Amino acid sequence: MKRLHVHIAVDDLDRAIGFYSTLFAAAPAVRKDDYAKWMLDDPRVNFAISQRGAAAGVEHLGLQVEDEAELAEVYGRLSQAGAPVLEEGETVCCYAHSEKSWITDPAGVPWEVFLTHGAAAHYGSGAVSEEAPLAATPTGMPDVAASAGCCAPKPDTTGCCGA
Repeated sequence: MKRLHVHIAVDDLDRAIGFYSTLFAAAPAVRKDDYAKWMLDDPRVNFAISQRGAAAGVEHLGLQVEDEAELAEVYGRLSQAGAPVLEEGETVCCYAHSEKSWITDPAGVPWEVFLTHGAAAHYGSGAVSEEAPLAATPTGMPDVAASAGCCAPKPDTTGCCGA
């Protein structure tokens, strides 16, 4: 069963953890110096916050799948969505080992589809910028070679997806 993923950049991690812990009536399942994550069943969501230099607000959305079959199913739909797909593949991001791909929706919101394979000791190796955690190309898609890959592509300034 798929799980909605929401990642929000925050200015004050401790204050945000207090707020979301109260809102969800649960403590984070993962807590780091710059990151927290709740794995909620009601609603079924992987809700993460981080304080890593990105502008405060919704950083990206995503679908977390539970197995390779679901990953293949959703990857198939991405290829039919009418926007460029960044196939990041195996990576470390958000204190987890994952396989993932990215797409930007027509409103410029970055979406990731991923399968988590286990926990990682570090956040990941992606470059953090003021606007997004990945370096972006002129088309708005991330430059994985420049950023070493981790998290959200930056939408381009036209509101499209770089197509």
